[in-house]
Formats: sequence, structure tokens, C-alpha cells
Amino acid sequence: MATTVQPTAGEATKQLINYRTDEGVGVIEMNDPPANTYTYEMNRQFDDAILKARMDNDVYVILLTGAGDKFFSAGANIKMLASVDPTFKYYFCLHANEMLLRLEHTPKLVIAALNGHTVGGGLEIAMAADIRIARKDAGKIGLPEVNLGVLPGTGGTQRLSRLVGKSKAIELMVTGNTYSFEEALELGIINDIYERDGFMESVMEYARQFCPPNKAAKAVGRIKRSVQTGWEIPLEAALALERENQQLLFQSEDAKEGLAAYVEKRPAEFKAK
Repeated sequence: MATTVQPTAGEATKQLINYRTDEGVGVIEMNDPPANTYTYEMNRQFDDAILKARMDNDVYVILLTGAGDKFFSAGANIKMLASVDPTFKYYFCLHANEMLLRLEHTPKLVIAALNGHTVGGGLEIAMAADIRIARKDAGKIGLPEVNLGVLPGTGGTQRLSRLVGKSKAIELMVTGNTYSFEEALELGIINDIYERDGFMESVMEYARQFCPPNKAAKAVGRIKRSVQTGWEIPLEAALALERENQQLLFQSEDAKEGLAAYVEKRPAEFKAK
């Protein structure tokens, strides 16, 4: 079978990712309902949206979600995977790895709003976010790839084990079960559960608290980068990374404002500068 390197003409012209900005928040929405399964073309559009949000100086927080109210994402499009050869599948996974690493490398807070079922590759996307907030009673969560005879191949084995520990992650993946959001909260996979009514409005309100003038967005971003990179390296090197990020912040206008506001006993007005 020849390797499929290009999407079909119809897929190439379809808008599979919606991107917008809203008061400092860059919203990336997977748009292929009902399940928002991703293909190579969706991931290319997803990657473009990440780069747009990264380069936009007026975006301080990146928010990920899915179109509709049934799925955040059910992961990779199985029909697409069944139609291509192993070489394509390898490079498809490689690109997904690179795309999700870009989220972790970007010094801006990334929040995943889980508005529905978040399974397989959908959970792998969500785990690349810094914070995950789920809508109450909106669906299931898990990595059931073992039931297809494969493993979670776009970061699932690595990110889940970092969230819940090695033994528990292996158990969750080899059973192939899915879980309620309440169970995921207890496991530490998600951070919080919000009520169904007004879910996205509540998540957006949560996200805006990390934007100026409420928070020093540069400090938020550098805290994220210090943790994301420092988690993977020896302590002494991680402390050096922390110091370098701190030095960058010491030189910022927001640090001067924050210190002055504390001394003057008034609320700080941050400008992300």
C-alpha cells in the first residue's frame, strides 16, 4: 500500500480547527463533530493555531476544547488510520508528538476544557495542557487503545504515568477501561469539574484570571515553563533553570509593579510587560 501523504481534496478545504481570541485567551476548538476525531490535516491546522496563539502578544492563555457538546475528542480518526500504511502512521504520530510538545514548550498557560467524552488521543491532547477542567456528567475519560491492539501512541504512556504514577498508569492502560470525570479527578488526571450549565463561560472566566491586569502573565508563563522543563532534568539543573526564569522576571515591569503594590498595600495592575 502506498503511503498516504496528503489529505483528500475535501478534507484539505474543510475547516477542522476554529481559532479565536477573547480578552487575552486564545481558544482552539477541534471542529469535526460529533466525535472531533483528528486526522493529519486537523493536526496541521491545530499546529497552526498553536503557533498563532504563541506568537500573539495579546494572547496570555491558550484554551483547548471541542465543538458540540458530546465530545472533547475521541482521538485519532480510525478510518483514516485503517487506510494508510505503517510509515504514514509513524510520521502521523511523530507530528502529533511535536504538536503537543509545542503546547508544553510555550510559556503561556494551557487549559483544556473537557466538554464531553475525552478518550484515546483526545485525552492525550488534554494531558499536554497544564490544567484540565471537565464538564459535569458530560462523558467518559480514558485510554482504551489496548482494545484496538495498539498503545496510546501520541504521548499517552508518558504523560499519564507522570500524572498518576507508573503502576497506576499501566493498570489504567492495560485494562482499557474508561472512567467518569469524578474518578479522573480522584486519580489526578483532571483538576476540577464544573457544572454543565454555563460551562464554557465558567472556564473562560477561570482562564481570564491569568491575564493582565489580574495576574502577571509573564510570571504565569515562566512558572509553567520552569515546571514543565524542570520536571525532566536533575534537580541542580532545574534550580538553575528556575533562577534564569526568575532573573527574566526580575527585569520585567510587572515585577516592579507587583513589589510596589505590595509595599503600598494596593492591588497590582499588571500589563504583561
